[in-house]
Amino acid sequence: MLSVNLGPLAIPANLALLYLGFFIAWMTGWIIGRKRGVNPESALFNMLLGGTLVARIAFVVSYFEQYKAQPLGMLDIRDGGFLLIPGLIAAIVIGVLYAIWQRSLRTPLSIGVVVGAMIWGAGISLLSAFESSQSIPELALRDLQGNPVALHELDDKPLVVNLWATWCPPCRREMPVLEAAQKANPDVRFVYVNQGEGQELVADFLLQQQLELSGVLLDSGARAGQAVGSRSLPTTLFYNSGGQLQHSHLGELSNASLDHSLKHIKASAK
Repeated sequence: MLSVNLGPLAIPANLALLYLGFFIAWMTGWIIGRKRGVNPESALFNMLLGGTLVARIAFVVSYFEQYKAQPLGMLDIRDGGFLLIPGLIAAIVIGVLYAIWQRSLRTPLSIGVVVGAMIWGAGISLLSAFESSQSIPELALRDLQGNPVALHELDDKPLVVNLWATWCPPCRREMPVLEAAQKANPDVRFVYVNQGEGQELVADFLLQQQLELSGVLLDSGARAGQAVGSRSLPTTLFYNSGGQLQHSHLGELSNASLDHSLKHIKASAK
């Protein structure tokens, strides 16, 4: 399962695990701190906020060239661009400073953080194990000429599978980003699996948008999303040359977040 659906809202599974870990940390700290008349809520919140901010800044700095042309994109966190290690270090530093300044918070804050981190870490480990066990789904699709294409047979080199539809605004916005990446990375195969729309509609859309994409496939029954465990669009999956899932992204991709994901599958190919 790549996403958690709460009514019309879809949350990436890794983000849902972070929320769960934070909630458990807060509840644990509150229960322990209540006996001492203290509440570590503000400290935990600032750890989360500070860690997230540093993780984002570290990502933007690492991929500054991609953001330079569109500086406002640095503020658009919907692209999922965060670096985990700098964020964790920042959160730990903030927690240590709180423990130094407010001794009464040391026990509830430290226990809350440890319990929350254990739950989050266990969840992330299980999610990573699940993703790494997933291979390209065995689906028979068709290209725009009506020829059958077996998706699971496209495992001769690293593969990017983008699930999209013409009615999906973020799908439309990220298409030029994917098109540019496809042209710049001939060593990676890109396929664009349209979900539930007809051949004529998709062909007209590509023509109107002046998109030159190779690898556009039709999934008339929208089976791909069900097969990979995501009901939301766009969803992009990154497989290594052996057909094993390395990374998934729910939502719109930026140049930076796409480049970051491509590095993962290229590294695994080596």
